[in-house]
Amino acid sequence: MPAAVVFDFDYTLADSSPAVIACTAHAFERMGLAPVGEDAVRATIGLSLEETLVRLAGERQRPRAQEFRRYFRELSDRIMVARTTLLPCVRETVRALRMRGLRLGIVSTKFRCRIEDVLQRDGLAGQFDPIVGGDDVSEFKPSPEGLLAAAAGMGQRREAVLYVGDSVTDAETARRAEIPFAAVLSGTTPAAAFDPYEPAAVFASVAGLPRWLDRSTGPAVS
Repeated sequence: MPAAVVFDFDYTLADSSPAVIACTAHAFERMGLAPVGEDAVRATIGLSLEETLVRLAGERQRPRAQEFRRYFRELSDRIMVARTTLLPCVRETVRALRMRGLRLGIVSTKFRCRIEDVLQRDGLAGQFDPIVGGDDVSEFKPSPEGLLAAAAGMGQRREAVLYVGDSVTDAETARRAEIPFAAVLSGTTPAAAFDPYEPAAVFASVAGLPRWLDRSTGPAVS
């Protein structure tokens, strides 16, 4: 059983897709780019804004990444927190893990202030420490910088930490950090995509984590 669990945020603990879709559409309109489908935008959640632009509009648009960030954040500052909701069972899962004596943290590409505002609004302030956002690191995931910083901030050895996320980017981050990984299927990534990373467990959502920790430290699907 790990001593600490670190979570990704988007699609692992919360759904910010309505805000991300709106902010992306706003930026593309301001930049004169063709609209993209909502499903395509959902599949980019968790990437940096630069990589989101490239994924949706092509490599030739990379030089316009700063422009995309500016327009995205223009709307994000107004709506991101309001249009982000915790996923079902998150509160119960946090309570169950804390009762088991586990320390909890978050590592995400989302701004730390956005994460903190959502947790404050929904009664989970103080339950996660540390919270490492995209504004706290010099390199975004899959760089292990944020995850290693979180483990160090908890005073934990790598093998004593479990990273939980919804994407192969999260899985690759854990692999580079040499930290065990558990996948959740609450995002857009299918279970088979995690096979090359040999996750410790695969859950439908974070709700499966407490039961798995109680019964097994081996591979599981819940």
